[in-house]
Amino acid sequence: MESARGPFAASNLSLEQRAWNIRRKALLMGEVQGQGYIGQALGVADVLAASYFHALNYCPEDPEWEERDRFLLSIGHYAIALYAVLMEAGILPEDELETYGMDDSRMPMSGMASYTPGMEITGGSLGHGLGIAVGMAMGLKRKRSKAFVYNLMSDGELGEGSTWEAAMSGSHHRLDNLICLVDFNNQQADGKSTEMLCSEPLEAKWEAFGWHCQRVDGNDMAAVVAAFDAARELAEPKPRVIIFDTTMCKGVPFLEDREITHFVRVEADEWGKALAVLEEGKPQ
Repeated sequence: MESARGPFAASNLSLEQRAWNIRRKALLMGEVQGQGYIGQALGVADVLAASYFHALNYCPEDPEWEERDRFLLSIGHYAIALYAVLMEAGILPEDELETYGMDDSRMPMSGMASYTPGMEITGGSLGHGLGIAVGMAMGLKRKRSKAFVYNLMSDGELGEGSTWEAAMSGSHHRLDNLICLVDFNNQQADGKSTEMLCSEPLEAKWEAFGWHCQRVDGNDMAAVVAAFDAARELAEPKPRVIIFDTTMCKGVPFLEDREITHFVRVEADEWGKALAVLEEGKPQ
């Protein structure tokens, strides 16, 4: 599937190839430190590829371009995934990849907006991103901007009361320029998200809060792209949410099969193996 919107519309790389590149960059960064939230980065790569190479309007040469769509990473520990897509998009130079997590690096292990071009907010205290997104969307409305605000959050943040306060506010203010992206990988530090604090029936809850809701396979690129298009083109004056069911460590089967994947343990000799397995599945 080829990109259709934004600064990369003429690229000859498919979205599947972009997602593969994002996965590879994330693994290379993880190898630098010998650790990282690799499971999340591999799982959400398709969503990030569709975000940056199909849905978002932005200017790689000017990350603070006023007319840009805003992409908020509420989940600060997913920073390795965002760095990978920022490199793929030309916002961060790839020669900084080997500085990941180092002192004075622009890519700390948990994302910080003050360090990294293209990172809109400092995430980490989970449950804050959607509230900030609501404020940004309201501000853009007042400026009569046509820009969208995207907020990528985790399924674990569905257990935070602040998330649902923000959801109520977004609906109350009819923020049709706000699109929330939920990465539902059913993993938290202590176990499965559905066993920690079950948020189901999730679609019905978002709809009850006044949002237009879609739920799709987040590792099916065609479904991901269709969901983005439907969210952007919706005529109703209401905020939109897309729930993406994703597989942790997607693309590296021997990591996918591990029981604990929130902070998946990768041994020193396994990084090369993971890259080799990913290479075998490289899209043409």
